[in-house]
Amino acid sequence: MDNLHGVGRRAGGAGKGFARWALWAGIGLIGLTGAQAATLDPAMLPKIEAATFEVVQAKPASDPLSYEKPLPLDLLPFQERTDKYHSIGTAFAIGPNRYVTAGHVLLAGAESLWGAPQLRDSAGHVYAIDKIEQFSLRKDFVVFSLAAPPAVKALVTNTKPTLNQVVYAVGNALGTGIVIRDGLYTSSTPEQQDGSWKWMRFSAAASPGNSGGPLLDKNGKLIGVVLMKSANENLNYALPISEVLDAPANQAIIDARSAYQLDIFRAMENGKFEAKFALPLSLGDFYRSLLERTNANSDTLLKALLAKESANLFPNGEGSSRLLFQRTKLHAFPSLIMRGDDGQWSLVGNASRRYSLSDNGYVDAGSIGRNGLVHLRRPDNVDAASYYGDARTRMTLLAQTGMFQRAVATERIKVTSLGKPVSESVYEDRWGRPWHVGVWALPYANALGVVYSLPVPDGSVMLSRMTPPANLHDTRLDMDQLSGFIHVTYEGTLAQWKDYLKNAPAKPALFKDIQLDVDYGRRFGYASPRMDFSFGPEVQPITADSLLWLGFRFFMDHGKATWDVGIVDVWKDSTSDNHDNVDIQRYAAPPAGLDKDMSSRWQQLTQRQFPYNAVARPDDGLMKINAVATPPAATDGKPAEVLYTAFYGVAGTPSPAEMKRKLNLLMKNLHVKER
Repeated sequence: MDNLHGVGRRAGGAGKGFARWALWAGIGLIGLTGAQAATLDPAMLPKIEAATFEVVQAKPASDPLSYEKPLPLDLLPFQERTDKYHSIGTAFAIGPNRYVTAGHVLLAGAESLWGAPQLRDSAGHVYAIDKIEQFSLRKDFVVFSLAAPPAVKALVTNTKPTLNQVVYAVGNALGTGIVIRDGLYTSSTPEQQDGSWKWMRFSAAASPGNSGGPLLDKNGKLIGVVLMKSANENLNYALPISEVLDAPANQAIIDARSAYQLDIFRAMENGKFEAKFALPLSLGDFYRSLLERTNANSDTLLKALLAKESANLFPNGEGSSRLLFQRTKLHAFPSLIMRGDDGQWSLVGNASRRYSLSDNGYVDAGSIGRNGLVHLRRPDNVDAASYYGDARTRMTLLAQTGMFQRAVATERIKVTSLGKPVSESVYEDRWGRPWHVGVWALPYANALGVVYSLPVPDGSVMLSRMTPPANLHDTRLDMDQLSGFIHVTYEGTLAQWKDYLKNAPAKPALFKDIQLDVDYGRRFGYASPRMDFSFGPEVQPITADSLLWLGFRFFMDHGKATWDVGIVDVWKDSTSDNHDNVDIQRYAAPPAGLDKDMSSRWQQLTQRQFPYNAVARPDDGLMKINAVATPPAATDGKPAEVLYTAFYGVAGTPSPAEMKRKLNLLMKNLHVKER
């Protein structure tokens, strides 16, 4: 969810909702220097310097991450590596123990992994914030007091500045300390939402870190609060100081546009985020009050978005039909079900890189939208119970690939462990799949890593996202929804399947109705309420290394969408170039007019046409044979809406008679139970 307000980029950050503002905290270096503009009275400089402060946050005291080698912090500039604080913005004195900064600067501290925002003066003294006294999310300012304020004089105000006059932007530009830069007050621009006030536009340079600093007139009087900069031109934005002085006392006012969007479609729910609560409050109580309302607003927007899209939200609507009735596809890598501009839902996502691990383990990684997608194949030497039961073990395996790195100056240092998660839980999606949710702290980046891990026989499928700490609730809302749109094929050797099925918490609820009967060298059997079949070594060898794919998919079952097995595919072994396999596949009668290919295939099935005619055929170095299995005859005489096929394939050139014999053995023990 974004709280969309403002017309430009925050001078101290990205400026698109307070959760994103935290990403920009700690941009630059620390220090306090004065830079004199040519026409400003030099006598004013000490007063301006005394009344202007850096907003800082303490650096993390400890780091839960482990690295391949000691961090080369000596490569950082001296000031950056020796300062105990991150500099995130600017503040100034507006009255006796009354200080002002940008709202988004203060909100960088919400749920932060760094210390609470504080003020630091030119002598390096740090002052804790006491009470939040006034706040406006839309106008982006906050007024507060300090617990032990310094003896400083407030800046003198001018509430009626003159256009086209020289102005001075004062602030912690790029984290290098307090700098004064000159320009012109060029225009007044109505704010975008409904023109309730006018922004001051000025040409004095403003950089990340300037946010919350004072804008002064030619005489050094306070005329505005520096907040934003234009993305494409050097015309920056300040809030007139009159808007701060005239704001309601002892109130936090939230009145801003907001919107919610999920990564599965372009649809967006727009709304207005409106709330008020009484001040003063301590900094911690202020954060809690604001986050409570922000999170509730996200809940409301998401609920409205899902309700608005319900008729055409997969698996509902005509745009879902193609995916629900198409042939089952086996994918070693997970996909996200997304709706295209044509209204059709389809599977999207491919692995972009493979990382090798020891003992047959590997990691396939890709991304889609704001999310990472991962398939982790558990190494054979990693105990299954420990793997499925310990989030740290799984993340350490990911770290072994070198995919997690921390930039320090010119070097990128591999992270070898993320440590223990700060929280763990289990989320069951709408299809009954248990996602193990882990949240990891990355204090150096003031960010959280959120990983939804779905146990599968050969390891895990993972959905991941990085988020600012204040945005965790929003991120969890998104990922809870997205988890139900992940398409996953369950694959693994028969040995891996045995380990997986022993771990009851790892399995979806559907597995209570699925039975695997595996006796190496003697029998493979599969049974579910829909069908069952079995075969022995006379059809295909059955070993611990035989590879079983259960092609779970979404399909219609008597008018209701369900998630179930669409294909059972058993390979002779896990060797990638060995294609000896048997499979049993489910087909459903497609709706009229859906797709010519689907209707043609259904005709082939019902009429036992090629290739479903139980006749062997050569195909690219393999011999293949298919046949159709029908359900029991209906008492009402209606034709079956579901058919199954049996397939046998083998490398080489066995005789047609031998292929037919193997197929007959497979068909003999195949029983279709559904219609």
